[in-house]
Amino acid sequence: MNTLHPYLQSSLGGLLIGLASWWLLAALGRVTGISGITAALLPGRSTTPTDDRAWRLAYLLGLIGGGALFTLWLQPPVTALRPLPLLALAGLLVGFGTVLGSGCTSGHGVCGLGRRSLRSLVATATFMGTGFATVGLTRWLG
Repeated sequence: MNTLHPYLQSSLGGLLIGLASWWLLAALGRVTGISGITAALLPGRSTTPTDDRAWRLAYLLGLIGGGALFTLWLQPPVTALRPLPLLALAGLLVGFGTVLGSGCTSGHGVCGLGRRSLRSLVATATFMGTGFATVGLTRWLG
């Protein structure tokens, strides 16, 4: 797999994400919004029945386990680690943005756009625009 062009690798990854989100919608009638799936599993946050919690837990375990298995199989390049306080701040900002945006990039970008949601289009444009501006600013500042 490492011999494939990076654009083809990215395209195959995107195809798998799209198929997984379609499969969950077709099989269970559920949207693949990772923040929503995760939030329903948190103590005190869920009023969902036990059987509803089971597929959510299975999905998250498959997401984490699949990522771990593919990492072992494909051996992606190692990236430089960042300081723990910076990672913690980034995680808090992502969590705040998820709450503020009523969903995460997977929910809005993959599923919401696929359902032609105007709210998801605005959210995705905001996510992408902010990301572009952040990369541009950090590169400009050096």
